[in-house]
Amino acid sequence: MKKLSFISLLLFLLFVTFSFCTLAQEDKIMKLPEPRMSGGIPLLDALKLRESSRSYSSAGLSEQQLSDLLWAGFGISRPERGLRTAPSARNFQDIDIYVVMADGWYLYDHKGHALVRKGTNDIREQTGMQDFVKTAPLNLVFVSDFTKMGDRLDDDTKSFYASNHAGYISQNIYLFCASEGLATVVRGAINRDKIREALKLQDHQHVIFAQTVGLPEK
Repeated sequence: MKKLSFISLLLFLLFVTFSFCTLAQEDKIMKLPEPRMSGGIPLLDALKLRESSRSYSSAGLSEQQLSDLLWAGFGISRPERGLRTAPSARNFQDIDIYVVMADGWYLYDHKGHALVRKGTNDIREQTGMQDFVKTAPLNLVFVSDFTKMGDRLDDDTKSFYASNHAGYISQNIYLFCASEGLATVVRGAINRDKIREALKLQDHQHVIFAQTVGLPEK
């Protein structure tokens, strides 16, 4: 009986240790390089080159490219006021960007300009219905936190605002990719319930759409 109790205690301690290590690994903060806030091609040239692509190389982006891309999408552009690179009605700033790659999935922390690891499994396939999403190096998922819009608006109105906000961010990323010679496409053909489960979202978090980014396939 004592032997059985000892084994049970040992198994319990192993479980607690494993759970703690897993949580610590998932919550690891990865600081991004300082984003480049100047340069690139002229805006009108970027608008002319902007396009959607569904063919990607499996090669990953550099840390600097990822840093610049996330800042261009929805980073802080005016630190003194906490304002960002994309507009947001009433300054709701309700959109969170989830970054899904082969080595796991992350939440973009715009204040620290860092990635917060939320999972270590490869969930790229869950972010879309097209074949290329599971091999493309980067899939972004735009998620709106409805609680950031208060309790005076109904869900339909919140969805309207959230869709516009995510669209602004997506266009920023399109123009950045055009300037950097990267391929991208925004995707509305997604299974939102599957993504919600994969990202472990809460009821007040709503998946708007996703966007794939990578080097163009040669």
